[in-house]
Amino acid sequence: MLYIVATPIGNLDEITLRALDVLKSVDLIAAEDTRHTALLLSKYGITTKTVAYHKFNERASVDGLIAKLRSGADIAVVSDAGMPTVSDPGHVLIDSAIENDVPFTVVSGACAAVDALVLSGLDTRAFCVLGFLPEKNIDRTRFVEPYKKLPSTLVFYSSVHNIKSDLEFFYKTFGVRRCAVCREMTKLYETVTRGTLGSMPEITEKGEFAVVIEGASTECELNTLSVEEHLRHYIDGGMDERDAVKRTAADRHVCKNEVYKIAVALKNGGKSPH
Repeated sequence: MLYIVATPIGNLDEITLRALDVLKSVDLIAAEDTRHTALLLSKYGITTKTVAYHKFNERASVDGLIAKLRSGADIAVVSDAGMPTVSDPGHVLIDSAIENDVPFTVVSGACAAVDALVLSGLDTRAFCVLGFLPEKNIDRTRFVEPYKKLPSTLVFYSSVHNIKSDLEFFYKTFGVRRCAVCREMTKLYETVTRGTLGSMPEITEKGEFAVVIEGASTECELNTLSVEEHLRHYIDGGMDERDAVKRTAADRHVCKNEVYKIAVALKNGGKSPH
């Protein structure tokens, strides 16, 4: 069995009992950084053998890991922090496991993106985790282009070396939107800085960051008109009265009956009740 194991994103006490049991019982732990993982294992007295499994050797090491799994070994995959595969290695191995009919499961736990989303205070109903931006500006622009008009909350990761330039890029790309910068989550100096892109309060440039940005506005531009003008826009465009009422009500997030009363008044040449 292949286990995809979430590990703490800062505070080493935030690991599940199941994760500890799995890390103790497997034959091998494939770790993003064996030295970093050794700190966690040492804290809990775990002596399981570890091997390096990171973005630079991910493809080269997959065949060997799959061979071990097919021979009957149990292997756990861990990243430095949080859930493997979420902006961390792991996906290549999962793809290969599926191709080779090797069973795998997830051992739940911390994920920085989810923690940051909740801490941000922004809309949690729908969100998109985009991870780290590419290094080159042209690649950054291409990367975020499909998400500029997405109404879902956006979650990015950023390093201490890039946080300032990343925030500048976000402002140029998304304009003025609410934003929260989460730093050192679950640790002693956890901070959440909330503001708007383009005028964010000063941020301490230390540690690791998650940047949460408000989704694109879904407000219809016609809502700046009066209800009468809104209706007339659709009717003059060839829409029948019934459909114009439905569309206007949907645009303005109001009851159809309210818009219908106005439509009747307009048709009869009378004054609108509003």
